[in-house]
Amino acid sequence: MNILLLGSGGRESAFAWKISQSPKCEKLFIAPGNAGTGKYGTNCNVKVTDFEGIKQLALTNHIDLVLVGPEEPLVKGIHDFFLADEQIKHIPVIGPQAEGAQLEGSKDFSKQFMERHNIPAAASKTFTKDTLQEGFEYLATIGLPIVLKADGLAAGKGVLICLSVEEAQQELKEMLTEAKFGDASSRVVVEQFLQGIELSVFVMSDGTHYKILPEAKDYKRIGEGDTGLNTGGMGSVSPVPFADAAFMQKVEERVIIPTVNGLKKENIPYNGFIFIGLMNCNGEPWVIEYNCRMGDPETESVMRRIDSDFVDLLSGVAEGNLNEKELVISPKTAATVVMVAGGYPGEYLKDKIITGIENVHESEVFHAGTYLDGEDIKTSGGRVLAVTSLQNDMFTALQQATADAARIYYDAMYFRKDIGFDLL
Repeated sequence: MNILLLGSGGRESAFAWKISQSPKCEKLFIAPGNAGTGKYGTNCNVKVTDFEGIKQLALTNHIDLVLVGPEEPLVKGIHDFFLADEQIKHIPVIGPQAEGAQLEGSKDFSKQFMERHNIPAAASKTFTKDTLQEGFEYLATIGLPIVLKADGLAAGKGVLICLSVEEAQQELKEMLTEAKFGDASSRVVVEQFLQGIELSVFVMSDGTHYKILPEAKDYKRIGEGDTGLNTGGMGSVSPVPFADAAFMQKVEERVIIPTVNGLKKENIPYNGFIFIGLMNCNGEPWVIEYNCRMGDPETESVMRRIDSDFVDLLSGVAEGNLNEKELVISPKTAATVVMVAGGYPGEYLKDKIITGIENVHESEVFHAGTYLDGEDIKTSGGRVLAVTSLQNDMFTALQQATADAARIYYDAMYFRKDIGFDLL
């Protein structure tokens, strides 16, 4: 079959790498892709939010299936756009329709959904600028630290953790009355802080059946020892040692099954990925958030551990028979180290020539913020490359990925050398 993959990051590079190995994939097109995805298929210079352009791509290249990588086109309704168009409605889209994508597109929607279906989550309330005063009163009752979340999509930057009520009041005011995160913070969810260890659980669903993909743990802070500013993710590991069979059984019974059944009960069609951000609080799973797509850089680790045919699984989502498909997971450990541009997550350097990728033999190098300039590969984003190694044990995987990242060079490059050390 001919497959169209939407996106240009490390997640899409890992998808492209995995899809290209399937005998079921005849041709792979990536829109817009990056300097690395061209190795696995054909890059097409079309933005993920250019729905008309995507339609033309699908028609011209006789596309049989569309896999949506990032959240923005899903929240904006790419799946609904396909269903509403006579010429392309026969092409299955992997990723929920706009209603289901609200699980990520609106923090308030997802919190209310969790409440309706008794899914364990932190206590919270949502406020607008009209209810700012009530918000101030609520802040004094919730205990410290206090979590503030912009309701809408804020490119991973809309979550603040405040250490005092005064700080929380100031931030809530800026979010609601001064549009600190633009439209995304016209509503703000004020949430109780959960103490524990985070992990990400990924589920594939055809709307009725589901498969649980390998879990992963990602590392958000720029500095070693989990210090400094939050980023889109500096690395990931899979499996997660504390997510043993007993813990994952609780996750399945208390979170996954009520989520899939809740969507069905509310007549919200959902075929695609559900990314569940969890907190392990003394062995009990609590939901921090849902995302309507796979995570990045977790996907880079997760894809390395899937030994079965990924396109066969995608077909199961499209055809509604995911339960009949085989998911084989490697017992090995995958570790991902993300290489970022100088200055990231603030103003970062661009257009730097990358060398040394050809020196990496024991890891996969997944491109994220890269582009081709003639023969040269250059940096274009904050997160530039993700180096992923699959080995028999965690220590070896972490050592290999870190050593391989050091074989690559570009001006002012940076990566963390302590990814996964907290788990060893």
